[in-house]
Amino acid sequence: MPQNTTLSTYLTSGKDLVLDGALATELEAHGCDLEDSLWSAKVLLEQPHLIKHVHRDYFDAGASVAITASYQATPQGFARRGLSVEESLELVALSVRLADEARQEALAEGSASGPLLVAGSVGPYGAYLADGSEYRGDYTLSAAEFRDFHRPRIAALVEAGADFLACETLPSFAEAEALLALVAEFDVESWFTFTLRDSGHISDGTPLGQVTALLRAEPRVAAVGVNCVPLELVTDALGTLQETSDKPLVAYPNSGETYDAVTKTWAPSEGVQGTGTLAGNAAVWLDRGARLIGGCCRTTPRDIEALAANMTPREPA
Repeated sequence: MPQNTTLSTYLTSGKDLVLDGALATELEAHGCDLEDSLWSAKVLLEQPHLIKHVHRDYFDAGASVAITASYQATPQGFARRGLSVEESLELVALSVRLADEARQEALAEGSASGPLLVAGSVGPYGAYLADGSEYRGDYTLSAAEFRDFHRPRIAALVEAGADFLACETLPSFAEAEALLALVAEFDVESWFTFTLRDSGHISDGTPLGQVTALLRAEPRVAAVGVNCVPLELVTDALGTLQETSDKPLVAYPNSGETYDAVTKTWAPSEGVQGTGTLAGNAAVWLDRGARLIGGCCRTTPRDIEALAANMTPREPA
């Protein structure tokens, strides 16, 4: 890839980065049926040009980081469709190429300016299970089993040229430990973002302070934070992370709606007042140490455009 950049390079320079928003939401808006255990990874098989189109829309809206369509793309998942390991890993590599092609087009046509980065998405084991357990963390594997599950996809993302890894939507401390070992094994930069039980604990109940203690000593972890969480939890969670971590923070929550893992539908949250929008919360989140802000489920390029307008460049510290 033309860019040989690292996330830490930009964070060290003092830049705050706008992330993209939901991939699956936009793919559904383009007519994709994602009622499938592969979720958005299904589109890598069927209509990959739409993934590139969505990445381009987010770059044009002001995002500086595209997260690849590999969240639910694993050899184990694709095996259900009869694909070989080699075919599966080629689709993982394709997810990187699609994001890079969108980046290069946006830069060439002047609709976006650098830095533009490609984050290789590494979703949790719970995403492969497709039963909502990425919001509970109630699955149990040994450290070796976790590493064996994640290693092939990480290898494919790194070989395809992802700028760094987005180890995201993690509900499990044990799984984070295994991924941390793989980040070191492949000598690749990453961010680690977690789902939450509440503003002080990740989904399996581990205190956020214990999570930051785990990640603190690994220089390849460039940032830590939360994603795919309710808007109303973000501010307090960032406060806890700011107190316990010396790393830059990441936040890309959902739109504010609530997901039902049984019916696989979204509905307005009840009893939550004043949580606002991504753009409306940006200033508060920046004050709490967030350096990378974007959106997860149900957010759109319009949300990212508004967010980018509110994240005015700040002087490096």
